Amino acid sequence: MKILGIGSRITHPEYGKGVITNVSSKEYWVTFIENGLETIPLDDTFEIIEAAENEVDTVSFSDVETTLRNLLKKWSDVSEIVPIGDKWKGGKIKLEPGQANLASKEMPIDTFFHKIVMVRDRLRVMEQKINSSNLEEIEKIELQQYITRIYGSLTSFNVLFKSPNNHFIGEKSK
Repeated sequence: MKILGIGSRITHPEYGKGVITNVSSKEYWVTFIENGLETIPLDDTFEIIEAAENEVDTVSFSDVETTLRNLLKKWSDVSEIVPIGDKWKGGKIKLEPGQANLASKEMPIDTFFHKIVMVRDRLRVMEQKINSSNLEEIEKIELQQYITRIYGSLTSFNVLFKSPNNHFIGEKSK
């Protein structure tokens, strides 16, 4: 079976006339004149009006988007969406100074939580950059130990996370 290229025109028995706008490994994305965008299997029944003879890459836009998202998550400081625990939603953090004549500071707990998640994500990126650097192995280990201790210092904030999978994990006691 020859795969049609993007721009090929077809007539489908159910959807009518259309143009192939994307090709994945399993289906054509076709914009039909009367039915809009539909996906049809590569081996579906249709009549070819005009076949485009261009090279077809069988990686879909969705596959590229997923791969790019995974790369950005791994190598940048783009934060994943981490949910706050249900009991904290809509809550506030209030900081009261020890001196009576000073004003207290209040902020939405969601804002505070977001900053904690950003710190965690940036620590992860730092960890990856250290591991992929040209530093000597002993230097990498020393820096990794500091990061592990930082994670340990941040475990107090684990109560804010909805899922234990997102918790900070420091050094385990022996």
